Amino acid sequence: MTVIVRDFRPSDAEAWTRVRRVVVPYLVTTPEQVVHDLAHAHPDRHYRLLVAERDGEIVGTAQAGIAHDSPEPGQGFCTPHVLPGHTGHGAGSLLLSTAEEHLAQAGATVVHAWVLDTPENLEFARARGYRPGRSAHFQHLDLAGGALPPLQEVPAGVELRPGSDFDDDPRPLFEADAQVTLDEPSDIPTELDDYEDWLTNVWRHPAFDTALTTVALVDGRVAAFSAAGTDGDRTYSSNMTGTLRAFRGRGLAKLAKNDSLHRARAAGYTDAYTSNDTGNGPMLAINKWFGYTVRATEVRHARTLG
Repeated sequence: MTVIVRDFRPSDAEAWTRVRRVVVPYLVTTPEQVVHDLAHAHPDRHYRLLVAERDGEIVGTAQAGIAHDSPEPGQGFCTPHVLPGHTGHGAGSLLLSTAEEHLAQAGATVVHAWVLDTPENLEFARARGYRPGRSAHFQHLDLAGGALPPLQEVPAGVELRPGSDFDDDPRPLFEADAQVTLDEPSDIPTELDDYEDWLTNVWRHPAFDTALTTVALVDGRVAAFSAAGTDGDRTYSSNMTGTLRAFRGRGLAKLAKNDSLHRARAAGYTDAYTSNDTGNGPMLAINKWFGYTVRATEVRHARTLG
């Protein structure tokens, strides 16, 4: 059986989504999202999507690019995914080597890859020269059958509003996102400084749900937020929950996320997912309070090129 790797075509979007939903069901993935990401990627990202075909069937995917919004140059990323039952036939290796060649030509000096914490996946990474680093937990909350904590009383001076209230001027949320992102634990530091790129690839992203995003205001100023992603069907994702530095220690992130989860359940979403760095104790504690349980763990690996 022959395995080939080629560039993604828009007609592959359904098959791409199927692979991602099987291998990493903890992420919101839709055909519209995949096409949008490729069509609107910043040119400095050098974003490339690859598919692996085995006898004409798409059995694997990989996305590769440069973390162009990092202050550290040369930070590349690539994570191949192969359907169960099709591993061991060279699809993952061919996806990875093709991506590494692309990244080297684009100026990457290091390639980062998220690897599911299983013996097979860890050995795959180790054998190809990747070293383990930080880890993160995928967590799940049953919105349909579980019990959410009751809605909390909103303190005096605090107002909860949906993100859609900022459709006319999302810049305050861009500025909040930029500050919170700076403090997020990561092997690749990120600095958000391109408002137009953020508008295109965050605010107007097909999987971003402004209506279910909740923003906490203190005396009219953005203080915290819980950003929601959805697949338009049953799956909800907490894309980012955070509090600006001046307002921390007041429970505002928990307040915003609780509001967003309740509204997601009322809208018919049945499964909520989130992901946190294993060193992010505050958010892990908040998610445990909500009732999230760990479903899987990923370990970021890195390999120096050249």
